[in-house]
Amino acid sequence: MRRRLINSTLAVVLVVIAVFGVSLVIVETRTITSSAQDRVDSEAVRLVSIVDSRLLGQENISADILREQVEPGRHAVVEIPGREPIRIGDRLGGEVIESSARGEQGERVTVQDSRSSVTREVGRTLLIIAAVALLAVIAAVLLAVRQANRLGSPLTDLAETAERLGSGDPRPRHKRYGVPELDRVADVLDGSAERIARMLTAERRLAADASHQLRTPLTALSMRLEEITVTEDLDTVKEEASIALTQVERLTDVVERLLTNARDPRTGSAVSFDLDEVIKQQLEEWRPAYRGVGRAIVSSGKHGLRAVGTPGAVAQVLAALIENSLMHGGGTVALRTRVTGNQVVVEITDEGTGVPGDLGARIFERTISGRNSTGIGLAVARDLAEADGGRLEMLQSRPPVFGLFLSRTPKKGGEPLLGEPGGTGAPGEDGPPAPVR
Repeated sequence: MRRRLINSTLAVVLVVIAVFGVSLVIVETRTITSSAQDRVDSEAVRLVSIVDSRLLGQENISADILREQVEPGRHAVVEIPGREPIRIGDRLGGEVIESSARGEQGERVTVQDSRSSVTREVGRTLLIIAAVALLAVIAAVLLAVRQANRLGSPLTDLAETAERLGSGDPRPRHKRYGVPELDRVADVLDGSAERIARMLTAERRLAADASHQLRTPLTALSMRLEEITVTEDLDTVKEEASIALTQVERLTDVVERLLTNARDPRTGSAVSFDLDEVIKQQLEEWRPAYRGVGRAIVSSGKHGLRAVGTPGAVAQVLAALIENSLMHGGGTVALRTRVTGNQVVVEITDEGTGVPGDLGARIFERTISGRNSTGIGLAVARDLAEADGGRLEMLQSRPPVFGLFLSRTPKKGGEPLLGEPGGTGAPGEDGPPAPVR
């Protein structure tokens, strides 16, 4: 590309020099020739006027007298009727420029100048024009090289950026070149790099979330199937199979929820649901795992509460918190429901040592974990809660207390929300909370 730019620029300059240079040479040659002819004409007229004045004054006319009136290097002939021609200067050989003039007394003056002087002057003019043309060519080459580098280097950079995008490196370069068209291409490539980076991040996040969120339902389903294989009681088989089908439905809901969040984490399908049913389901699912390690999981608080959210997402949030207590906590795990203002709160606590002080502010960040875990569960749980307009917070670090806040809906029959006219309890709370341990 650089060579093509240099060659094209040089070709344009040479064409311009050829067109204007030839025209200038022709014009200058004609101008110099015309100027030389005018000088000879002027000298012939001047010399004939001198001869006229001497003839009228009857003065002597000779070559010696008129020699001073003729420019050196020129040849003049004065022809006076009845006299011999008077010759001034040496005869000129080769081509000459000649001019003749007649006087009032019948005399005739002829002045000749060598054309070689015109040729020398034309040659000097041609040398000057050639020197200027050479300087123009050199300047054009330097300008073409500079312009080629200015355009070629950015294109090379843009090609490298496109190659990096194709090889899986989506980091934008944010480099601009001062050329609007190239800067526009750079803007498009940087925008594409940012979109690709977001897509790759979303894909990696989906894979990590799926691995984490599907692990527990698959483990529970495997336990149910193992129960079915070892029992011979038909009723037990039917009961375990029914529970397994329910877990398959939950597993399907988990997959759909993960895909929905991957497309748009703000998209929710919140409905009004019975919170007791979701909590009961989680207790039944996690009790075998807690019994297996000699621990217990219990629930307390207000019953009959309805909340706004996605039941499957709320179940996943509770499952993440319960699993977190199973892996990192100790003693009995308690789920307590209460009401504050127009929100329902589900608190999960255990009797363990709690969250280390250096992790308290970052506990919901991805890859943050106090032990050898993925650090994904709490981050996914917070995302799921916020997708339906709720929120997940750590209310206390020692002992650990996590709170899931969901919007509340009134019960059937028009029961007012707490804190509203006709409600019971202090505004914003349903009475003093019982100790949660």
